[in-house]
Amino acid sequence: MKSKQVNDEAALLELKADELVSLLQKGVVDVARVKAIQQRVIIALDEASLPKKIEAFKEIDTNADRLDMLNSFEQLLSQHQLDTAVSKKYITRERVKKALVVVIGIIMITLGMAMIIMPAPPYFEMFTIFYFNDNDGVTIMDIISLLIVFTGVYLFLSAVLKKQTA
Repeated sequence: MKSKQVNDEAALLELKADELVSLLQKGVVDVARVKAIQQRVIIALDEASLPKKIEAFKEIDTNADRLDMLNSFEQLLSQHQLDTAVSKKYITRERVKKALVVVIGIIMITLGMAMIIMPAPPYFEMFTIFYFNDNDGVTIMDIISLLIVFTGVYLFLSAVLKKQTA
């Protein structure tokens, strides 16, 4: 079922490409419009092939002998043409992902600390787990806040200390 859908999509893509070529050969549009269409098609094709180009390099076995790793890397470079534009797109995408995780971690840490510092609503105050004295203790709200803080710290540290794979 999946291969039939892929075949149908490939046939549809070829049909649309033939239609585009025939329209361009008729001279329906001007040169500036043709250049704009050409740029859109080139960008779409580059974006469609970017993950496949980069993903192939992730499959290199890092535990193998250095000579075998070098041979497989050489073979991958000969099969997949990478240039600085593709590399920059990939690195930018990875940095944005990492920055987003860092920001989410910082927000969660701030939210958890704010929940600890602010007074809890009365319905959370009645569930005190451990009393320090008659008026103060550790409540359910404090434990939930600590879980949020620890999750934020985990996200922050996992993004900052993540080993560079690129």
